[in-house]
Amino acid sequence: MTIKKICCIGAGYVGGPTMAVIAYKNPDIEVNIVDINADRIAAWNDEDLSNLPIYEPGLAEIVEKTRGKNLFFSTDINKAIDESEMIFISVNTPTKTYGKGKGMAADLKYVELCARNIAEVATTDKIVVEKSTLPVRTAQAIKSILHNTGNSVNFDVLSNPEFLAEGTAIQDLLSPDRVLIGGESEDAIESLAKVYGSWVDDDKILRTNVWSSELSKLTANAFLAQRISSINAISELCEKTEANVNEVARAIGMDSRIGSKFLNASIGFGGSCFQKDILNLVYIARSYNLHEVADYWEQVIVLNDHQKRRFSDHLIKTLYNTVSGKKIAMLGWAFKKDTNDTRESAAIYVADHLLSEQANVAVYDPKVEDFKVLNDLNYLNSRPEQENRELVSVHDNPYEALKDAHAVAIMTEWDEFKTYDWRSIYDNMKKPAFVFDGRNILDKSKMEEIGFEYYSIGQ
Repeated sequence: MTIKKICCIGAGYVGGPTMAVIAYKNPDIEVNIVDINADRIAAWNDEDLSNLPIYEPGLAEIVEKTRGKNLFFSTDINKAIDESEMIFISVNTPTKTYGKGKGMAADLKYVELCARNIAEVATTDKIVVEKSTLPVRTAQAIKSILHNTGNSVNFDVLSNPEFLAEGTAIQDLLSPDRVLIGGESEDAIESLAKVYGSWVDDDKILRTNVWSSELSKLTANAFLAQRISSINAISELCEKTEANVNEVARAIGMDSRIGSKFLNASIGFGGSCFQKDILNLVYIARSYNLHEVADYWEQVIVLNDHQKRRFSDHLIKTLYNTVSGKKIAMLGWAFKKDTNDTRESAAIYVADHLLSEQANVAVYDPKVEDFKVLNDLNYLNSRPEQENRELVSVHDNPYEALKDAHAVAIMTEWDEFKTYDWRSIYDNMKKPAFVFDGRNILDKSKMEEIGFEYYSIGQ
């Protein structure tokens, strides 16, 4: 099938950047991104590119070059489905908060709604591509829905998981390690391979069966998260001995069998994928009675939660076992630098713990807006929303957030935090002035020379 029109259902962190790059690299293909969220679509269409709903370095420039030419954003889902030969499903698949599998299994209701919508609207043959991260054998469910519509339309279902790291998503798309396409129809696989082939070398386009493709995504995220939990486990041991986790990480990272990536000790991983995908893997393993397998992967989550909790516990203990009425300044709210995504950010859980101890929390993040901070805390339902509003302040100016603070907690590794006038910050803080560096981005000796009581992870 020659692809002339592509539709992507879902204008979020995966669909937006992926389709923008596909449009950029395939000027002869019309790409339509559709979403039921009218506000999100309006933000994608905003003339001011700084108002795009997603912040990713390089994204605005690509949208500027393609939007209105062969990249379009709309809420007219049915029209886009009807006119496209290839449809990407890129909707949210959160962890279930109800019923069987609550707290572990992926909630596939949005994926199923998409499949039913496609089945209802389509009058010509379609290639349907799973882009959302989905549990193994989801393609079978999509296929079943599509093939039992009663009409004569032929649907080919492919799995094409994304392997993007937020903050470097555009570079990851432009120069991918690999593109994975799983399916049963060779023709459908090659149709999608041709789209990617306009800029990706063919030896980097892997063709597999659909089940291998789905499981590869979950496994990749599980392995990456496992590395973070592994080095964080060692960081706690380093703090009890005279070892330095940075030196340990450097030493083991020089082993070519191990490699140096994902060995930065921190307050723990966040983001939309790692925890959700591991819980999904655990749930699938348990459903097949593979309890040892499930227990093994669940420990990665247990260690991550422990790392966040011990960070806030250490802060409270150091501040003489009470933070009640004390101002704690938090630098960073996004789960990592170069993104405005806050999903599962360690900052949320550390702040929540501090608020439960009646601290006054002042937040500064260069890309996260104030309403998002409060929404993230309110979502936890730990206390009345009014109490969150009273105890939390969100600032546009970092120096204002830090003024008169008893302690600073660095939650996100934004580069700008390294460039601050820390001597001036010290002069304007309560004494003794504490810094808890949850990302190990500052120089311990320089901070102590200024006068700070400085604590970092694994040192």
